[in-house]
Amino acid sequence: MADTQADTQQVDQKAERKVVRLAKQIDTFAKAHGGAEGQVAYIGERGARIVLVGEDGGWGDLVAPTYEIAEQAVAKSGITVHESFDGEFAAKATTGPYEWKRMAGIQVGG
Repeated sequence: MADTQADTQQVDQKAERKVVRLAKQIDTFAKAHGGAEGQVAYIGERGARIVLVGEDGGWGDLVAPTYEIAEQAVAKSGITVHESFDGEFAAKATTGPYEWKRMAGIQVGG
């Protein structure tokens, strides 16, 4: 029984370290972009994607190993979290020539 408890504590500590690391990355992004808002999306076995949009229109994302870790990280960072990436929230993201070219390439198989 002691081995199971030790394994559980080790997993919990590893998860907590990941939460703290992600929250620091979110904070760094927010400071660099005059604040930030986010959205968490489940991406299957890979975990969850945290999409960040700065007040200046800059955007980025992070991947967490689980949805729960992603939720804890955004909560710890204190940013506003949206249910989905659409409407007014999505309109805040600024896209430039690189993004448009990349999106067009994806559409045509490139």
